[in-house]
Amino acid sequence: MSLPKPVMRGLLGKRLRFHLPIAFTLSLVAAIAFMYAVTEPRKRAYADFYKQYDATKEFNAMKEAGVFESERPSVE
Repeated sequence: MSLPKPVMRGLLGKRLRFHLPIAFTLSLVAAIAFMYAVTEPRKRAYADFYKQYDATKEFNAMKEAGVFESERPSVE
């Protein structure tokens, strides 16, 4: 009793017809999950940060700390 020959003709096309829609669907789900799990919270965090951010106050704090070489801390 011998084993039947494997069907090799059209194997790639047959497997692609099965796996391509699955891969496309999974990649779409992963992209949507990444968008809602990572990018949306990050955008909200940046928006919240810049609502309260005062660049002038931050600059003056860094100037007083001596971060800049071109700006001397004010002596009081």
